Amino acid sequence: MQIKKQACGAYATNCYILNIDDKDYIIDPGENALSFIKKEAKNPVAILNTHGHFDHVWDNESVKQEFKIPIYIHEKDEFMLKDPFNTGHKKSQADILIKDENEIDIQGIKFKFLFFPGHTPGCCMIELVGENLAFSGDFLFRSSIGRYDFAYSDASLMKDSLERVLEYEKNLRLLPGHGDETSLFNEHRTIKYYLRAI
Repeated sequence: MQIKKQACGAYATNCYILNIDDKDYIIDPGENALSFIKKEAKNPVAILNTHGHFDHVWDNESVKQEFKIPIYIHEKDEFMLKDPFNTGHKKSQADILIKDENEIDIQGIKFKFLFFPGHTPGCCMIELVGENLAFSGDFLFRSSIGRYDFAYSDASLMKDSLERVLEYEKNLRLLPGHGDETSLFNEHRTIKYYLRAI
């Protein structure tokens, strides 16, 4: 397994290329991510979106068309691919809508979309099953959490999600949508702080 990261666009949104068994899984292709992917990925097979905010899906359509690969996103964030914020990026069409937290097999590799709404209605962490690793998107960061004051955000749902993730027994390695990596147990103190603040 190999993971490559590029901070993309004005918001420095992390796009990840997860390479396993000569297959490349693209997580959150932000602004101008296509050039990074064309340079660093030899065999892209899927696009996985942690959530639907424009800075995480900016190059969805460009990557999809370039490599003829499907887009996966939680069903409750599908509407965001249609650019409701009028940011001007290309609209994209999801191919696979995630409806629950069942394991899904993408060309022999298993993922689980862990549903943690609040930042967006369909916000998820994407777990690589069996590897103690999750792409945490804008749910959890190093020493912070995702904002819950945007349009379509929900502070109550965020609080519920934070309470639920504290119950996880696995110390997942977290690769966030912005900034540096961390781990779930390292963020327990941060999570508890925000639970008091919300």
